[in-house]
Amino acid sequence: MAPQPSIPEAGPRRFSWLDALWLLFLVGLAVLPPRGEWHKQVILVAIGIVQLLEGWLIGRLPRRGPFYVVVLKILLATVLIDHTSDIGINSSYYPIYYLPIVTAALYFGPWITLLWTLVTSAAYSSYLYPALQDYDLTASGYAELALRIMFFFMAAMLVNRFAQDSRRQTRLYQELAEQLAETNRQLKQAQAEARRSERLAALGQLSAGLAHEIRNPLGVIKGSAEMLTQKLQGADELARELAGYISTEVNRLSALVTQFLNFARPLHVDPHPADITALLDRVLKNVSEHWKGKPVQIERDYASDLPLVPLDESLCEQAFINLVQNAHEAMEERGGTLRAEVARAVQNDIDGVLVRLSDDGSGVPDAIREEIFNPFVTTKKTGVGLGLSIVSQIVDGHHGTIRVESGPQGGASFTVFFPLEEVSEPQPETEITAG
Repeated sequence: MAPQPSIPEAGPRRFSWLDALWLLFLVGLAVLPPRGEWHKQVILVAIGIVQLLEGWLIGRLPRRGPFYVVVLKILLATVLIDHTSDIGINSSYYPIYYLPIVTAALYFGPWITLLWTLVTSAAYSSYLYPALQDYDLTASGYAELALRIMFFFMAAMLVNRFAQDSRRQTRLYQELAEQLAETNRQLKQAQAEARRSERLAALGQLSAGLAHEIRNPLGVIKGSAEMLTQKLQGADELARELAGYISTEVNRLSALVTQFLNFARPLHVDPHPADITALLDRVLKNVSEHWKGKPVQIERDYASDLPLVPLDESLCEQAFINLVQNAHEAMEERGGTLRAEVARAVQNDIDGVLVRLSDDGSGVPDAIREEIFNPFVTTKKTGVGLGLSIVSQIVDGHHGTIRVESGPQGGASFTVFFPLEEVSEPQPETEITAG
């Protein structure tokens, strides 16, 4: 049976006033009779050294250290008894045996403490044999010996109970501290998500207004460019080429405005029980069929007997397409492996399903990892950084969570958690409108 952790902190420590008090106690024993017994003084010095070095020894040898300390104290106590009386069993220094008993009670469990107390009592009782060679032990002598040994066991159990209670309280405080730390971490994360949601809401209102205002002149420009192209059919080649550029760039701007509108449009989630693995497989297949870059191998790791998840399939398909497309684009130059995992999970005491998509790409730099779901933050050379913001909105609409970490092969790993129970919230009474 391994010794339990000690109540005091084991390891190197500074000299304290308790150490000074302990040394004064030993000095007091040294000046008491028998004063001329030099063996007694040497043993007291040895006991003081062992006591002062106890924490250091246990710090260096946490498993065997308590065993060595108790054995040394039993041996020194036994030798001290022999040099403080002609008949060891009659020595007035017999309470020195409380030292190894209390030490064992502090460092070991109840049963091991009883065993050490029994060994200590046997060491003390060993002086009974030579005494019986010359003297007869009366009934009162046997009673006195039994009384002393009973007090040994009583002291051992009292100290051990105190030590056990102290360990229990220490464990409770440690668990409470861990829970508080986890709560603080979750609170900081919730505050960060709340700030992000506020920024997204404000930016969404601004984006909606700007997108509507930009779309109208874009329509005029596009119509004018098409009419101009028709008028220039027989004109100069350069003029027709420039008119084509206008039409192409207007189409690109129109697609960008559509992204803004998708980002700013109020999200209405209509969840229904759905097979999340079938949805993910459909997305993986569609993206792979239209992929033109280096080959990307798909690995699937789906848990068995997954329950149906309340999802808005259209919105979740859009979110998965964005994540899978990003993973392919991250491996565009060298190719690689996209690993898709689906499993049951519990977050904040909420049962749900976890989807993890990991790639072998360049990953997400640490500097922007906390901001990657904010609008206009992107690792791509082209793009405006709205895709992951829309994904985050969709996941939030399902009352789930999304985070990004470094993948096992150095790429990015996006983890999405969907709760299994629908959470209903009142829909806002007003929606964003812009003329």
